[in-house]
Amino acid sequence: MSAVDRVDVAGPERTGAGRAQPAAPAPVADLTRGMIEIRHVADRGDAQAAYDGLYAGHGIDNPVRHLEHLLDLIDARPGQRLLDVACGEAGLVRVARARGLTAQGVDLSPVALAAGRRGGLPTGVLAVADGQALPFPDRCFDRVTNIGSLEHYADPLAGVAEMARVLAPGGRAAILVPNTFGLRWSVLHAWRHGDVHDDGQPIQRYATRGQWQRLLEAGGLIVERVVGSENQDDLPASGRDIGVLLRHPSRLLIPLARWVPVDMASMLIFVCGRR
Repeated sequence: MSAVDRVDVAGPERTGAGRAQPAAPAPVADLTRGMIEIRHVADRGDAQAAYDGLYAGHGIDNPVRHLEHLLDLIDARPGQRLLDVACGEAGLVRVARARGLTAQGVDLSPVALAAGRRGGLPTGVLAVADGQALPFPDRCFDRVTNIGSLEHYADPLAGVAEMARVLAPGGRAAILVPNTFGLRWSVLHAWRHGDVHDDGQPIQRYATRGQWQRLLEAGGLIVERVVGSENQDDLPASGRDIGVLLRHPSRLLIPLARWVPVDMASMLIFVCGRR
């Protein structure tokens, strides 16, 4: 992954006393209005079973280069406590611990965490938990990450509220979500197939930058900036992979990613503080 563009987001309005005055929260129904939702399951139990099956098969992989970039965006430093929510097979947890952070991870799927533990992580680093009800006290993590997972929650607002709750004052969170109007993924997929891309996960949502920002801020976070991203690992590794480009010509746009406006990036990374 590499940065495409950045949007500096203005903070809340300040009164004469110099204190931030949070905006009145929008009704919950308004926060997901206009989002695209694909749902294959009815409840949390069905979702856990579906993810166990997914991780027992091909799993979900995050390239290390992408994870390093995300940690750089939130200025992750040795000695800080980090929580990766919906950590899957704990790739980001391992990268963060290699950088000297005290990193932990939680995920809904025991199968995913069992695979993560095979990477040599100490006992107690990973725990089975729902991101909508984290088993940690308030304000106990300096850094919180949620990478390509919030869009799959049954109640994304509850998930945001939990991340805000466990984030310490002065802490930073990185939340990566898909963009409804991402040029390379969503728009070109709809152009070629006449339909929304379905990645097969139990619940999938796509939203615009504004929709995601309203959700994050309603849940107790303050968005400081937004970074658009594309997957550099989709590029062919050598000339022998030219057939990949012929089958997926949209990958030719990846080297041009830095000139793509953030609102047309495939993925949006929100760098947030605690309200």
